[in-house]
Amino acid sequence: MTIDERLDANSVEVSKDGTTTTLTLSRPAKLNSLDSGIVEELLSALEVCRGDGTRLVVFRGAGKGFSGGFDFTGLEEQTEGDLALRFLRVEALLQAVHNAPFVTMALVHGPCFGAAADLVASCTHRIAAPGARFRMPGLRFGVVLGTRRLAEVIGRDNARDVLSKSKILEANEALRIGFLTGIAEQDNWPQLVTEATEAASILSASRLERVLQLTNDDRRDSDLAELARSVMEPGLKTRISDYIASMKKK
Repeated sequence: MTIDERLDANSVEVSKDGTTTTLTLSRPAKLNSLDSGIVEELLSALEVCRGDGTRLVVFRGAGKGFSGGFDFTGLEEQTEGDLALRFLRVEALLQAVHNAPFVTMALVHGPCFGAAADLVASCTHRIAAPGARFRMPGLRFGVVLGTRRLAEVIGRDNARDVLSKSKILEANEALRIGFLTGIAEQDNWPQLVTEATEAASILSASRLERVLQLTNDDRRDSDLAELARSVMEPGLKTRISDYIASMKKK
């Protein structure tokens, strides 16, 4: 079954060139924020990639930035159960990327916040344009999403600093602490994709998958459990509302 048969592609643009599949977040009017639809489309696309010969998946964002993160539009109409399930599905997406049998690459420009930054942290290659900015504020409203994966990427001390201060990382700082693997102007991205595609094709598919497994700290069950505990704590909706209100005052 092809990707086109599996997806309506309302929020994710899918293109395949040989063994490289590019998934472009395409909600530019909402800064490509991650609503339920876009998360499910990404999950479906990744499932297709597992069986269609893909060796490299590239994530991009349409418009002025990569993504504003978790979409809180319509918060008042959602129950705490609705919100909890949405966060759990985001974690399912992050795990699908982090534990994929193929190489993954994020190409980031502009803002990349919250769950979108966690998506980037889950990728093998993490490239940003010079003006990219990152922020992971989830612990401000008590949601433990992507915390261990971030610590795996940038180290325990850096992760504690970034998360406890909910600080914005500029591209140069993100590269220095290891959140990014490179900084490159967007004009140079096609060459980077070509190089990553060639590198991902050196080994057979089964051997590439094995290398990725052996070099990955797989803690899917414990990560999901920690997230579930955090979103099940009473008052999730209020905590999020308070956080949004505090951000509007700045």
